[in-house]
Amino acid sequence: MILLQSPSRFLLQILQDRLLSPEKGIDLDCHSVEFDDVRYHIQFSTRNPQVMVLSVSLPLPPPEAIFFDGLPFGAIDAIKTAYGSVVQILDPPKDGYNLTMKLNLSKLPSVEEQRQALLVKIASVREVVLGAPLRFVLKNLSAKTVAPEMDQLIALVHRPKESFFLVPQPDKVTVVYPMRFQDSTDIVLATSFLQELVEARRTAGLNNAPSCMWSATPPLELKAAPAQALTANAGFVTFVIFPRHVEEKKLDRTVWSLLTFHAYVSYHVKCSEGFMHTRMRRRVDSLIQALDRAKSESEKAKKLVSFKRLSLNETRSNSNS
Repeated sequence: MILLQSPSRFLLQILQDRLLSPEKGIDLDCHSVEFDDVRYHIQFSTRNPQVMVLSVSLPLPPPEAIFFDGLPFGAIDAIKTAYGSVVQILDPPKDGYNLTMKLNLSKLPSVEEQRQALLVKIASVREVVLGAPLRFVLKNLSAKTVAPEMDQLIALVHRPKESFFLVPQPDKVTVVYPMRFQDSTDIVLATSFLQELVEARRTAGLNNAPSCMWSATPPLELKAAPAQALTANAGFVTFVIFPRHVEEKKLDRTVWSLLTFHAYVSYHVKCSEGFMHTRMRRRVDSLIQALDRAKSESEKAKKLVSFKRLSLNETRSNSNS
């Protein structure tokens, strides 16, 4: 299984190139799109080459997901905690974007390791912003508490007009994903993949992993969810997260894995389709070769004779006769 990486490689490469060659001083205005419809607008100006303006557009939230001023709960505090004085949030953001930040690269740490770590964190702005409410809930779980404003069913956006749900409790957090796919082949492959994922969780080596369940109908945890959020053509996946899953460094990995679970499944569904298409093409080629070898020598000779090209002398002799 291949796990998606948190930092945007495109954004990280631009930041690293700018730090390696600050003397270039060229204007830069480019756009980038990541999975689940997260868009970036990156700008550098020759007037101030050490300042980058980064605008982020998030997936369009469904009605049940709660946004404050166009951002998920706790996103502003998460940005300030992650980036400190390096980042200044511009209000209002640029038209068409949920967030616009001004990054002063001259304020990056002088120590190479710390500077590189902060660059990776900046390139992971998707996780910082969209994962802010999820991180808040899981931090409370590690302390075995539930915040008063997060003590009921919570809907978090992770795809355009789609959400997944959290049910916080002091000793666990239940995470439920309605799985939706547009292509009929994707629905079949995803359903099979998710059922195999549940079976794999039961192996002895994965005893400490979060428990995983799949059902074709909405689980009881979603009884308070709106009806339009429960239309899932590939079933519902449920994970149960315990405090041991969010201890220390495990928190970042758990937040990212939960935030991108649907994209993770979609990626492997497309890989499975590509693999099967390749196998089918190879199988067809091998069958064609077997049929060619099975042809008799007489058939091959007839084929050669029927396409034999007459020479000039043979043509003249045939015409004289």
